[in-house]
Amino acid sequence: MNEIWTSSGVRLRLRAHRAGELNWLFLPGGPGIGSESLFELIDAVAAPGSSWAVDLPGDGSNVGVDGDPFAAWPQVLIEAAEAVPNPVYVGHSTGGMYLLSTPALEPLLRGLVLVSTAPDASWLPAFVDMTRSHPLPAVDEATEAYAADPSDERLREIAVRSAPWNFTPEGVAAGAELLARMPYNGAAVDWSDRNFDSVYSAAWWPRELPTLIVSGGADRIVTQRLWEDARFEGANVMRREIAGGAHFPWIERPEDVRAAFDALTQALTELSASS
Repeated sequence: MNEIWTSSGVRLRLRAHRAGELNWLFLPGGPGIGSESLFELIDAVAAPGSSWAVDLPGDGSNVGVDGDPFAAWPQVLIEAAEAVPNPVYVGHSTGGMYLLSTPALEPLLRGLVLVSTAPDASWLPAFVDMTRSHPLPAVDEATEAYAADPSDERLREIAVRSAPWNFTPEGVAAGAELLARMPYNGAAVDWSDRNFDSVYSAAWWPRELPTLIVSGGADRIVTQRLWEDARFEGANVMRREIAGGAHFPWIERPEDVRAAFDALTQALTELSASS
């Protein structure tokens, strides 16, 4: 089976299958950008088991769902976790924030990976300050064009022109190419802006669940300093800072990101062996 659909329209597409019992669920950031944005991450980490690219109803190219596709956001994440055995959720950026807003996930998961994400909405003012300190007039122009005539193509243009914020100079060419070929969905952006982004605060934190925090040392989109708090430490939590990596750290430093995932895989293997 290469594709799974849940009752509410969550789409899981199998990107890779290797020996192993784990099912890795890769949830994109954005919101509005498709899970295709994580294909290079899935390929880079080469996780054992099955790796699925997950798109919530109404996100990315997952359109055409009957009714209001956002009615159950982000709780609809539960359906994907229940669709496969031994799930490990991997959330990038806003995707990780959606995961931390859904406490019912904790007993369902074998592991949790948070990539370039944050525990609360205080990342937003830091991002605004960064944009003022490092202005990109091309982004301002694209944003004005989108406001005047919203379309998914104009949303893509904003994303592509923001590449210098999302990637290091070393990775900006590859990053811009990645952003240019992604599907986008302005309706998902609007929903998150109205209902989630500015009011987000993690509703749970793993007590025993093996958890990996991956932070790009050069991430300018979501400040990673918010994890420097004793609340987010514990014997079950690993934190890996990827030197030279930005908001999509696997683009600049794929081997280092793979090493971080390998460490979590080893912890999960040891835990399984001891139980």
